[in-house]
Amino acid sequence: MIQTQGMRHVALRVADVERSKSFYTEVFGMRVVWQPDPDNAYLSSGLDNLALHREPDGARAPALEGVLDHIGFFVADLAQLERNFQWARERGLDIVRPLRQHRDGTSSFYLRDPDGVVIQLIYDPAMRVI
Repeated sequence: MIQTQGMRHVALRVADVERSKSFYTEVFGMRVVWQPDPDNAYLSSGLDNLALHREPDGARAPALEGVLDHIGFFVADLAQLERNFQWARERGLDIVRPLRQHRDGTSSFYLRDPDGVVIQLIYDPAMRVI
């Protein structure tokens, strides 16, 4: 078995690095930790790392349509998830699936970023969120 500290890094190909950087910093409070050039930016929540790489010619990456289903952000409690959902609705974000409770006891909703990446915000009572 390969030992890790969990999946803490996701890299996305995006059409516009500045637009995506603004989305993830404004919507999720991530901060830019390194931007070596206009075509690449690395953001962090303090626990996770998100790399944004400009797709050549602004084209959508084929993997987005076939391989990646969604990325997710854990939320500390159900009340915060409900506030996040209301905040996203008030700002007119593209809600893919509204807030609902799942059979396994988790609750979540899904939204879409400017490049069409689906993002799940999830509360899981079994997960310890730092």
